[in-house]
Amino acid sequence: MLRVLSVAVALALTLAAGAAFPQAPATRAAALAALEDPVTERRAEAVVWVARHGRMEDTKLLAKRLHDESEAVRGTAEQGLWLLWSRSGDDTVDRMMAHGIGQMESGRHDEAIATFSEVIGRQPAFAEGWNKRATARYLAGELDASAADCDEVLRRNPQHFGALSGYGLIRFRQERYAQAIEWWRRALEVNPNMTGIELHLREAEALLRERRGRAI
Repeated sequence: MLRVLSVAVALALTLAAGAAFPQAPATRAAALAALEDPVTERRAEAVVWVARHGRMEDTKLLAKRLHDESEAVRGTAEQGLWLLWSRSGDDTVDRMMAHGIGQMESGRHDEAIATFSEVIGRQPAFAEGWNKRATARYLAGELDASAADCDEVLRRNPQHFGALSGYGLIRFRQERYAQAIEWWRRALEVNPNMTGIELHLREAEALLRERRGRAI
């Protein structure tokens, strides 16, 4: 949920990853085959190709690479998923998303919520519109509304580790530590590379032990 990098930044990161691997797959079939290639560089370039040209249905393919033996491939897969998820297929909606992200990053949360609500009205099936509104609502302190938006994200994209981890942040802020731990564990099952979430999880576990100790 709490990813507020612009689409432009995500694209730049993905393109930078691609530049390191000059032999890009020429076709979708070649890219899909290369995702399982024993050569690290070929897997990474395949991830970049899918991130640039793939479809939402390719989420599972890139999510698998979040567990790759190579740290570089794992990092590229994470950036690639954000890029894949950010594309609505509608240039107008994509511009609205970028505008809403700018509003959110500048602290204009109510305006961002309104912008993302318009995105949702135009494309209710677009999970990332719901995710960005969830983020804006969280930042505005609208925790229950943010959780409701996370539900909508996960209905459309069950592997959205941003929404899973965001749900944990909501429950942590509400001091519902057991639920926060559950959501963060689910997020880490999808994307084990989120070191910040691991730190949050350990903090929640410590707070939960302390609470239970006081109850004895």
